[in-house]
Amino acid sequence: MKVSTRGRYAIKVMIDLAEHDNGQFIPLSDIARRQEISEKYLEAIVSTLSKAGFLQSLRGKGGGYKLSHRPDEYSVREVLEATEGSLAPVPEEEMYSVGDEHVSTFRTAKMWKGLYDVIEDYLNSVSIRDLAGEDNGQYDFVI
Repeated sequence: MKVSTRGRYAIKVMIDLAEHDNGQFIPLSDIARRQEISEKYLEAIVSTLSKAGFLQSLRGKGGGYKLSHRPDEYSVREVLEATEGSLAPVPEEEMYSVGDEHVSTFRTAKMWKGLYDVIEDYLNSVSIRDLAGEDNGQYDFVI
């Protein structure tokens, strides 16, 4: 599984909205500036996130975007699946092959399904709130 730039930026947008939530809509230009991402590119990403029900949008003066729900209600898996599609490491038919005519596919199906389960479980366990709250000095070291 390789996460595209689109998927990585979608997570950044969600984190940015969580960190700067004041109950108001946040202009896309503010997000683009803070994240150093082209506003044009972000338009396509927020459109996808809005269609998935993750964001509310308001056009015009005072418009922008805000999260539809609390940051702890979004898992990283959900955000990535909305932007990337399936997170399976191989085509799904290779994970669920039972009695497949190709013995080698059948033999590796359990392994691929196991890997997918680990990826899915981990990404389900990480919320946008978890990521938004990570800048808490835990990486400060004294030498």
